[in-house]
Amino acid sequence: MSAVMHVSEAPALSLSDINRLDRVRFVAALGGVFEHSPWVATEVWAERPFASIDDLHRAMIGVVRATSREVRIDFLRMHPELAGKEAQAGTMTGHSTAEQAGLNALTRNELQMLRRLNAAYAAKHGFPFIIAVLKNTRSQIFEALRTRIERDTDTELDAALEQISIITRLRLGRLLAH
Repeated sequence: MSAVMHVSEAPALSLSDINRLDRVRFVAALGGVFEHSPWVATEVWAERPFASIDDLHRAMIGVVRATSREVRIDFLRMHPELAGKEAQAGTMTGHSTAEQAGLNALTRNELQMLRRLNAAYAAKHGFPFIIAVLKNTRSQIFEALRTRIERDTDTELDAALEQISIITRLRLGRLLAH
């Protein structure tokens, strides 16, 4: 059994509850917020108590941003490709599955184009294209992917982390009772 709870298994917790958890339970509750990276929750546990969900999130994204470039790239590589092999195999995390659900309705041509663009992006930058799917339309996703392929990798590293910040803030909002 995994120490990280999946979306459907996680009980609703308040920020007050989170602030009182011991390290093991804190990581079990929040370790899945950042894709396959419970180390983020482990690192911020000692910073409790958090005054707000935004403070908790700022601390978590701060941990990621404070790592070396190599660690950030490895962290990005833990994320699934949009409508990629993980989606086809059904091996994405519960969070990613729910967030990418809208991409299940892609036409065959759109799916083929997305796969080509994803491959070009990964070949250029060394990590998958990341975007907050829930905050973008299908056409916005395709346009962002086309635009971001052309950027330099350092700019894209920052853009990917900004998108992860959006995604993870949404995840925290869903996990924690208001």
